[in-house]
Order: sequence, then structure tokens, then C-alpha cells
Amino acid sequence: MKSEFIHLHNHSDNSLLDGAQNIPSVLETIHDLGMDSVALTEHGNLFGAVSFYKKAKDKNIKPIIGCEVYVAKGSRFQKDRSSGMGQYNHLVLIAQNYQGYKNLMKIVTHGYLEGFYYKPRVDVEILKKYNEGIICLSACLKGILPETLIYNGLDAGKKVAEEYSSIFPDRYYIELQNHGIPEELQNIQLATKLAKDMNLPIIATNDAHYAKKEHYTAHDVHICIGTGKQLSDKKRLKYPGNEFYFKSQDEMFSLFKQFPQALENTRALADSIELEIPMEDYHLPWYTIPSDTKSKDIDDYLKSLCSTGLRNKYDDINNEITERLDYELSVIKKMGFASYFLITADFVQYAKKNKIPVGPGRGSAPGSLVSYALDITNIDPLKHNLIFERFLNPDRISMPDIDIDFCVERRGQVIDYLKSIYGEDSVTQIITFGKMNARGVIRDVGRVMSYPYSEVDKIAKMIPEGPKVTLDKALKQNSDLRTVSQTNYKELIENAKVLEGMTRHASIHAAGVVVRTW
Repeated sequence: MKSEFIHLHNHSDNSLLDGAQNIPSVLETIHDLGMDSVALTEHGNLFGAVSFYKKAKDKNIKPIIGCEVYVAKGSRFQKDRSSGMGQYNHLVLIAQNYQGYKNLMKIVTHGYLEGFYYKPRVDVEILKKYNEGIICLSACLKGILPETLIYNGLDAGKKVAEEYSSIFPDRYYIELQNHGIPEELQNIQLATKLAKDMNLPIIATNDAHYAKKEHYTAHDVHICIGTGKQLSDKKRLKYPGNEFYFKSQDEMFSLFKQFPQALENTRALADSIELEIPMEDYHLPWYTIPSDTKSKDIDDYLKSLCSTGLRNKYDDINNEITERLDYELSVIKKMGFASYFLITADFVQYAKKNKIPVGPGRGSAPGSLVSYALDITNIDPLKHNLIFERFLNPDRISMPDIDIDFCVERRGQVIDYLKSIYGEDSVTQIITFGKMNARGVIRDVGRVMSYPYSEVDKIAKMIPEGPKVTLDKALKQNSDLRTVSQTNYKELIENAKVLEGMTRHASIHAAGVVVRTW
């Protein structure tokens, strides 16, 4: 049986230090509530979109991918807070289909590359350009429509609604929220009148930042960690009330019983989502053959380079070498990986020519004679009886994985070389996320809750070190820690257990590089 209400405005820990729940927790909560669909609308990013999509599918929950973007007051290029520029409003965008998902990625990317000023901001021009396949909700009190209605009245609000409903024709919803905040009640009164006058649909959301009502304090602690404040600081950022959790259908019906259509529209919107993200496709790179070579076919060119390389490696090219090379090249051709090897060989050779230290090869890559011939690896697979199938198996289609180690002091030079070949916009380092591990989360929560540092440090040291250590495991193993968790530090441990494993920060991965070659 389909649930009649769907949560469409929600945040996980990918809304960095503002969502006290991870994606598995979101999905488990939705399952427990008997709902069959849920949206994820992080603040300004799509960090968790693919993970959310896959994990929701695995649980037979319909994933609705969105983003609560920051819309600049003015142009995204303007960065001057003193004049009001650089400030922003919220807007919820939801991908209705695959085209909408691609457009949502473009919108978010522009926010980071062009509009970043404290937050990744976009503007109306970007929304107009990439609106296809996207549903728009007017957002929370920080949205431009609620803010305009409350401070400037219905006539000004009408102009805002006209603009956004024209950008998103038949895809613009006036969002209603009720967390018990007086301004929200004022907005409901004005927004529903505006919606009736303009014949625009209304929709109810609850802006969930944590799974359960009792996680309010943990979320409050989470925000303090992110803002560098303590719970005792009266001037700190604090959510008004403890209603920002996943409410049941009955709770939502009770809140919006005067506006049943706002609840029904959540189901209608969820049913309109037809998003299938192709997960099995490989997006293979393409190598451009130099114009001064005789080879016009990519596989022939790879073979000619390998033949030349082997003549430099071996005094005698015997049948064993020839047959091994032909076999490997046939597998590479069948799998379509010639460009992968040529691109890798190119930047490895660049490093070696410029005396940038490069590792000899590790993992399964040294099992490839092609890699050895191209100087990607320095280990002779024939001499050491290394098996090619451990690297590439024709019966199991998977991407080749060549681990290459560059000198930490000069690897940036190799990345700059790639940018010079493929373009600044086609080469980027991937993101990496720092998590709150068992020891770290104790220290973070203890600091925020103003416990003495010496005591918190002593508790943290009761927890064994290691990536697989959890607070639950440590509590089972250490009787002293169990005693602490049941006495004066019970609240510290309870909040730490809620926040453990959540994303603490995002940064740039030192060596994970993505190259787009077309």
C-alpha cells in the first residue's frame, strides 16, 4: 500500500554538520514509518546522491534526488556582503527525470565553480538555463518567497511567484512548513492565499535534519561542532524547537489538516518522478593519436608502441613474449581499454622525463606485459611469472586498476600537465570526506558540551584505535567505559553514539584525479 504523504525536504550528514543522520539512517526511518519514497535535498550539494539512489533502490524505497540550493540576491558572480550582494535565499530543486538530474548537477557545479562565496550560490540566469526536468519548491523561511511575503507582503510575493513559476512552468510548488515557528504560521496564511489567487499548487514538508525527535540534542551538538561554539553559548546558531525530524503521516496530517491538498501533492509529486540513473555504463576516456604517426586505429597505435617498448626491454623477442603481448592486446581491444593505457603511459612518461619520482608499479598492474612495455610499470611479468588475468579478466568486465605512486612534492606538476593537455575544466581532483570516528566524536561532543578536557581525553583513550572500532564495540569490551556511560557522562556518550560515523568535513583528495577527454 502506498503511503499518502512523502517527505520531500530532508538533509543527511552530507549537509555538512547540519544533518545529524546518515543515509542508511534516513532509509531505515522511512521504512519504519511505512513510507515507500523519500527525497534527499542537501544544502548546496549532491555529495550523497548516488549512494542514496543505490541504497534506496536496494531497500525498495523510491529515491527522489534534490538539492536545497543557495540562490544569490543578484548575480552569482557578485561577492560583496556590505552591499547586500553575496547574500542568498534557499530554493529546493528536485530532479523529475534523468535530464533533470543532469541539469541539477550542472546547476550545483556552477554554484561551486562560479558562485562560491561562503556558500555555493547560483542565480536566476542559471536556473533559467537548466530548468528542464526539474521541479521547484519555494523552500523554508529562508526561501525568497516566504521571506518576501512576510517582510514585503502579498503584492511583492506575487512577483516572486510569477518569476519562478515562469522558470518552472507547471513545476513550481508553494511550500508550507509548520515546526511551531510563528513566522511559519504567518507564511502559511499568506502563501495559501497567494496560491489560491494564482492557481499554484501547495505542498507540505517538514525539513528533517535528524531521524527521531529525541535526536534533537545530538543535532544541536552537531551544529555547535560545525560552528565552533558550545551549547552554553546563548548567541550561537540554534534551531527553533525540536520538530525537525521525520514525522509520521499522522503527525503531518494533524499539522496540515486544513490543507489536505498540500499533503496529497507530496504523493502526486513523488509519483511524477521517473528517474533512472545508468549505473552499469563505463565512461571510457579517449586518446587522440598524434597526427605525425602512421597508425590511424587506436589499437594499432597501442600495439606499435608496445612493440617498440619491448624491443627496448628484451634482447630477443621470442614466441612467449609475442604470444603474451598479442593475447593481452586482444583482451584490451575487446574491452575497449586502449585509450586508458595510452593516457596513463603519457603522463607516466612525462613524469619520468622530468625526473619526477614514479613508483615501479604495485597491485595487479605489474602482471601486464603491456604496462611493462609502455613503461607504466618497471617489473617484468614474465620473469616473475605474474598472471595477467589478475589484472584484466576477459570473463569479468571491470575497469583496469593501475596504482601509480608519484613523489608527494611534485605530483601537482603531473596534474598540471594533464590540465595543459585536456584543459583546466576537464581535469579535477576528487572529493574526500572526513568522518567522526569513535575517539574523535567523543572529543568533539565533550568540547561542545563543556566537559573538562582532561576527563574527555581520558574517556577517549579508553576506546581502542583503529578504523573499524565503534563506540558500541568499545562499550562491550571495556567495563570502565561502560561505567562512565552510565554515570556523569551518560549524555556525552549518548550524543556521541548518534553522531558517530557522520561526515565531519569535505576536502580535496590528494591523488584521486578525474580526467575528461572528450
